[in-house]
Amino acid sequence: MPLRRALRLVRRWWRVLARHLTRYTAPARRAWRRSLQLRVVAITLVASSLLVGTFGGFIADRSAEILLKRADDEARAALTTKVRYAQDQLTLYPQGRDPELPSALKDLVNELFDGESSSRGDTVISIRADGYPDLSAVAVPPTVDTRDLITPEMIRAVSGDGGGVRQQIRTAEINGQTTKYLVYGSPVPTRFGQVELYYMVPLTSEDQDANLMRTTVLATGLALVILLGVVAALVTRLVVTPVRVAARTAQRLSAGLLDQRMKVNGEDDLALLAAAFNQMAANLQRQIVRLEEMSRLQRRFTSDVSHELRTPLTTVRMAADLIFSEREEFDPAVARSAELLQAELDRFEELLTDLLEISRFDAGFAALDAEHTDLVPILERVTERLTGLAERAGVELELNLPDTPVIAEVDPRRVERVLRNLVGNAVEHAEAKPVQITMATDDAAVAITVRDHGIGLKPGEERLVFNRFWRADPSRARQTGGTGLGLSISVEDARLHGGWLEAWGSPGEGAQFRLTLPVRAGDRLVAAPLPLIPRDRTAEVS
Repeated sequence: MPLRRALRLVRRWWRVLARHLTRYTAPARRAWRRSLQLRVVAITLVASSLLVGTFGGFIADRSAEILLKRADDEARAALTTKVRYAQDQLTLYPQGRDPELPSALKDLVNELFDGESSSRGDTVISIRADGYPDLSAVAVPPTVDTRDLITPEMIRAVSGDGGGVRQQIRTAEINGQTTKYLVYGSPVPTRFGQVELYYMVPLTSEDQDANLMRTTVLATGLALVILLGVVAALVTRLVVTPVRVAARTAQRLSAGLLDQRMKVNGEDDLALLAAAFNQMAANLQRQIVRLEEMSRLQRRFTSDVSHELRTPLTTVRMAADLIFSEREEFDPAVARSAELLQAELDRFEELLTDLLEISRFDAGFAALDAEHTDLVPILERVTERLTGLAERAGVELELNLPDTPVIAEVDPRRVERVLRNLVGNAVEHAEAKPVQITMATDDAAVAITVRDHGIGLKPGEERLVFNRFWRADPSRARQTGGTGLGLSISVEDARLHGGWLEAWGSPGEGAQFRLTLPVRAGDRLVAAPLPLIPRDRTAEVS
C-alpha cells in the first residue's frame, strides 16, 4: 500500500510538472513551429557549436600533449646529463661509509641544482642511497615537500632489481597553490652500490600555456559560433523575407484582393519566383473575373428564365387543369395523356420554384425569418404527409422523438423543406426497408438524423450528394419526381441557420443524413447531439 500511494503521488507530481512545462514552453514551441528563420539559425548554432567544440577540444588537448611531450623530452635529456655527472663524481668514493660522502652528496646536489634554468621555477633534485640512511641530499625550495612527489612505489621501482628510469606526474602544495610536477627517477651506479637520483620539474609554465590555449580556443570558437549564427540569420532572412511576402500576398489574394502583387528586385532566383508568382496571380485574377462574370450571367439567365416561364406556365396550367378535370369524358389514351401532362406540369412547377430559390441563394438575397419553434410537430407533419408515398414504396417510417418539446430559434418553413427533402430521398432509396428518423437535443444544438437501409453511398459520394443535379444512380427510375436540387437547397438552408447538413453512407448498407441546428440563432456549433455514423455501424467497427 505505501508503495502504491508513493507511485500515485509521483504520477500526480509528474502530471503537474508536465502541465507546467507545457504551459511555460508553449510560446517557444509555437515560435519554433512558425519561424523558419529561427529553426535554421538554431540548427546552425547547435551544429556549429558541436563542430567547433569538437575541433577546439581536439586542438587544445593536442597542444597540451605537445607541451607536455616537450617538457618530458627536456627533463629526460637533463636527467641523462645529471645522472652521468653524478656517476662521474661519485666514482671517487669506493665505500658508502666514507665520512666525506654525505657532504659530497650535498655538494653534488647543489651543483646540479645550480645548473638548472631559472625559468623552471621550483625545480627539485634529490639523491638517496638504498641501504645507507645517512646518504641523502635534497636541493629543494623551502616551500616544497618531497614526500608529496617521491612515492614509495616509485622508490621501489627505481631501486629494485631491474630498476631503471621511471617517470610520473605528481602534485604538491606550494604557498597554498597546487602545482603539478613531472617526476623522474633514475639509478646511478657507483663503486659502493646504487644511488637514486630524482629530478622533479614543475609544469607550471606548461599548464599556463595549455590554459591560455584552451581559453583562446574557447573564445575563438564562441566568436566563430556567434558569427556563424549572425551569418545564418542574415542569409536566412534574405531567403525567408521574399517567402513571407509571397505568403502574405497569397493570403490577400485568397481574401479576394486580386490586385496584390510582389515586388520584383534583381534577376536572381527570388526575383524569378516573384515574377512567376505575379504572373500566376494575374492569370488567376483573369480566370476568376471571367468565371465570376460567367457565374453572374448564368445566375441572371436562370433567374430571368424562371421568371419568364412563370407566365406561360400559368396559362398552360389553367388549360391542363381544365383538360384534367374533363379527362373521364375522353378516350382512355387521351385521359392517360391528360394525367401525364398534369404530373409533368407539377414537376415543372416544382423545378421552377427550386431554380428561383437557388438563384436567391446565389445572389445572396436569401433571408432567415427565425422564430422560436417546436421542431417535434414539424417533423411529425412531414412524416404524416409522406406516409402515403412511403406506403406505396413499401417503406415503414419509424419515428424516435423526445417526449418533451424541442424549442429552437429557426425558420420553420425552411426547416420543414429540409426535412421533407431528407425523408423523401430516404423513402425513394430505401428499397422497401424501414427508414428511421431520430431527433435529439442538448443545451446548444438540435440534431435530426434520417437513416435508410437502401443502396447506400460509395466512398466520396457523401460530399457529392449536395451538388446540384447529382444522382447516385442515374439509371434508377425516380418515384418521387424530384428536381435534383432538393439537397442543394437543403444544405443552403442549413448554412443559413448556421448549422450543418452532413451525409454518411456505405454500399449496400444504406445512408444517414444528419441535420444539426443551433438552439439560438447566431450561435456557433461545436458538436452535434447525435452521431453522423449510425450506432450499429460504430459498434461493428469497434
